[in-house]
Amino acid sequence: MPRTKANTRRHRRLTVRILVDYQIGDQLRCDYATTLGAGGLFIECDVPPPKNTILKLRFRVADSTDLHELEGRVTWRRTGETDGLAVAPGMGVQFTAGSATARLARELDHLE
Repeated sequence: MPRTKANTRRHRRLTVRILVDYQIGDQLRCDYATTLGAGGLFIECDVPPPKNTILKLRFRVADSTDLHELEGRVTWRRTGETDGLAVAPGMGVQFTAGSATARLARELDHLE
């Protein structure tokens, strides 16, 4: 029987499709996040930056008018194939400032 990875996330994730503007150094990018939680998100992108890259992120959740501006760190990346299966390339980003994520956590609680 194949082994499965244990879910070690502290926060529940929601499936979303939201546009995220993010900055890496002087470069501005815009891609879609497909999962979002109070601790981080997954951004689909063709060429994810290296692990531990710091990002400045901006996005809105669903139909909200609240703009979230957070800093995050790339914790893992995926290039498009995992265990021989085609998957969306992108990166897992962990938010780095707990106080800035508290407002996001409250907003996500109302969506569930």
